[in-house]
Amino acid sequence: MRKNFGKKTWLFPCPVLIVGTYGIDGVPNAMNAAWGGIYDTNQIMLCLSDDHATTKNILRNKAFTVSFADAAHVTEADYVGIVSANKVPDKLQRAGLHVSKAEHVNAPLIEEFPVAIECSLDHVNEDGIVVGNIVNVTADESVLDEKGNLDIGKANFVSYNSAAHDYRVLGNKVGNAFSDGKKLM
Repeated sequence: MRKNFGKKTWLFPCPVLIVGTYGIDGVPNAMNAAWGGIYDTNQIMLCLSDDHATTKNILRNKAFTVSFADAAHVTEADYVGIVSANKVPDKLQRAGLHVSKAEHVNAPLIEEFPVAIECSLDHVNEDGIVVGNIVNVTADESVLDEKGNLDIGKANFVSYNSAAHDYRVLGNKVGNAFSDGKKLM
């Protein structure tokens, strides 16, 4: 038997995305964005409201980074989502996060988050969806496997569980994409 829940914004997994920008004064900023993902080949999308400092920074600088929150820094990731840079401009510093300038775009990389996407702004849709071109993906060596590929098990990425308002760790391998289904052919 099933239980009906009505309309819910449930989609699993929902990555915890930390969007990094520079403010007009050059101060690094970041926010936690729950609604985002791949938009098209080599593009990412974020659903951001106009009043976010991050949105204004993206429009001004035409660049941003998207880091994946990890279990080791879930408190910091949550903090940058519940505190606005419009009210607390030094929230990254208060969270104890450290930044360096991204190599390919004018936006900060947050050192504590091991994987980030460097993006240039492509456009903003009429409904406020920010679309960015993926310029580069950067990963700390600590989250790479022996062949030099990303190992999400080592990264301990977290997912937002909108049904229970908590964060969950991703990473256990359960199959092989584009391969396991061939057993049924």
